[in-house]
Amino acid sequence: MLARLAAAAALGLAALVTAQPAAAAPELVDVRDVVPDAITDLRYATADNFVGERMYPVDARCLVDASMAPRLRAAADVLRSGGEVLVFWDCYRPHEVQVRMYEVVSEPGWVSRPGPYAKSHEAGLSVDVTLARDGEPVDMGTGFDEFVPRANAYATDGVSAAAQANRARLRDAMAAGGLSVYRGEWWHFDAPGAYTPRPILDAPLN
Repeated sequence: MLARLAAAAALGLAALVTAQPAAAAPELVDVRDVVPDAITDLRYATADNFVGERMYPVDARCLVDASMAPRLRAAADVLRSGGEVLVFWDCYRPHEVQVRMYEVVSEPGWVSRPGPYAKSHEAGLSVDVTLARDGEPVDMGTGFDEFVPRANAYATDGVSAAAQANRARLRDAMAAGGLSVYRGEWWHFDAPGAYTPRPILDAPLN
C-alpha cells in the first residue's frame, strides 16, 4: 500500500514538474535594428582576425541581448551629436567559436577561457566597438584584437594624444549607456552582470 502511494506521489510530482513552463530563452536583437546608423564590420565573418579563419557565416548578424538595446542607443546618441557613429566588430559569440579562439590564444587576459556556461560575448552582453567619422575609422592607437600593451584601454606609451582622446570619448559615450570598458582592451565593453554565468545559447547568427 505504501509503495503504491509513493509511486502515485512520484507520478504526481513528475506531472507537476513537466507542467511547469520552461524558462524563456534570452531575446537577442540585431544591432542594426537598435542603432540603424551603426556600421557592422564583423571580423569573425572574415579571415581578417587573429585566428586567421572565418568563424561566422558571411551573412552573420550582430546580435545582442535585448537589455543592451537602450544602452547602445544612449551611447550612439552621444556620439551622433559629435558627428561619429559606432562600428561593431563583434557582438554575440557562439560557444564553439569561443572554444576555437581559446585553442589559438590560451591567455585568459586576451581570450576568456570557455566554460560550461555563457558569459560576456557568449551571453550577448558584451560588444567590441570602435568609432567612425564620415565613414572613415577614427585613430584609436591599435587595430582590433592586437594583443599588445598599447591595447590597454588607458595605455599612454606608444598611443598618441589624439588616440587617447578618441578612446576616452568612446568610453564616455558607452558609459552614458551604463556600459563599462574592459581595461585590457579599449574596444571591449560590458553590460552590468555580463559575467554572471548563464545557460549556453545556441542562437543562429544568420
